[in-house]
Amino acid sequence: MAFPFDVPAIRTLPDLRFDAPVTMLVGENGSGKSTLLEAIAIAARLPTAGGAEAVDDATLAGPRTLANALRLSWTARTHRGLFLRAEDFFGFARRTAEMRAALVADLARVDAEYTDRPGLARDLARTPYLDEIAALDRRYGEGLDTQSHGEAFLRFFEARLVPRGLYVLDEPEAPLSPQRQLAFLALLRRMVEADCQAIIATHSPIVLAFPGAAIWDFDQTPIARAAWADLEHVKLVRDFLAAPEAFLRHL
Repeated sequence: MAFPFDVPAIRTLPDLRFDAPVTMLVGENGSGKSTLLEAIAIAARLPTAGGAEAVDDATLAGPRTLANALRLSWTARTHRGLFLRAEDFFGFARRTAEMRAALVADLARVDAEYTDRPGLARDLARTPYLDEIAALDRRYGEGLDTQSHGEAFLRFFEARLVPRGLYVLDEPEAPLSPQRQLAFLALLRRMVEADCQAIIATHSPIVLAFPGAAIWDFDQTPIARAAWADLEHVKLVRDFLAAPEAFLRHL
């Protein structure tokens, strides 16, 4: 049996009903949560912030095999939303910065070419570049790459938020400090109010604590619903914070 069907959580996968606005997938590295998340995004044909769409991404060959075996049913089908992995966001931020730099360079070239031309001709030549730069700045600020990773991620995610969208997110806490993770929870609340749905793979006890979220535990075989307080991730962090020396002396 080949990957991903040799992963216990995938091999024993039950029928899943995503009936909460926010569903969390949690488990140890290699438990299969990201693989299932990626397969859902592929089967739903969600757009991605990465360099390649999920249906074409060479790194997602295994999840594509699983996606072909999934059968999705919808209460209300949506083509809005986004599939986002933390590493895809950083690639998007880099490409956005490159795009803006190219527009600024083109604008400088136009200024040089039109130095001796009438003002109206120069203004008409500059307008398309100014409009594109302004559109990028309105949506993402003056540059995602000029902000901290956490600030840029939240700005990006907020800009892509549309009503009734489906958002499939893999470890969105990766670029976020604990304070920014709380800000992300506020964005999730706005998503729920906009009739969106989110399916999130995460290790973060803060993100997992979103009120009303359904949690599927991939450390059980087959996977099963779990309460936040019963998760091993939560227990470990709670115990560590209560007595870090009890853990650190064994390192």
